[in-house]
Amino acid sequence: MFFLFGLGTRQQDLGPGDVRTCPRCGNTTRWARVRQSRQLTVFFVPVARWGRRRLEVCGICGTAVEV
Repeated sequence: MFFLFGLGTRQQDLGPGDVRTCPRCGNTTRWARVRQSRQLTVFFVPVARWGRRRLEVCGICGTAVEV
């Protein structure tokens, strides 16, 4: 008997965020809001989620800032 399980990060898009200047690339753009969490799956079915946080992500370089 074997179990097919995995650990991963799940990101859910929450729509557009604020217009910000990125501290990494220096561009001013509209950032995207995402909800990120870690999850455990068994046979591709999510069993547990933890470490939820809301982020805004730069659309150009991908830098994430916690909101």
